Amino acid sequence: MRYNQLGNTGMFVSELCLGTMTFGAAGENAQWGLIASLDQKAVDEIVARSLAAGVNFFDTADVYSFGASERLLGQSLRNLGVKRQDVIIATKV
Repeated sequence: MRYNQLGNTGMFVSELCLGTMTFGAAGENAQWGLIASLDQKAVDEIVARSLAAGVNFFDTADVYSFGASERLLGQSLRNLGVKRQDVIIATKV
């Protein structure tokens, strides 16, 4: 994986970023059902593979599955024992 410095922050982010729009159980969010259908188990698997490939940059938003995307990503990082300071999470407000 290649990394680039994020501006003048001193942080280095992977050139590939994992987008989390599909994180969220369809049953919870009927509006997002066609896009967001990944449960916690699937999210854990995707995040684990991404981390193993060197991805340290994740993109999410509070509107993805009405916040379920952010909750699932956070829980996945906890489940996998990832320290918060070891990843960069971009969100929108």
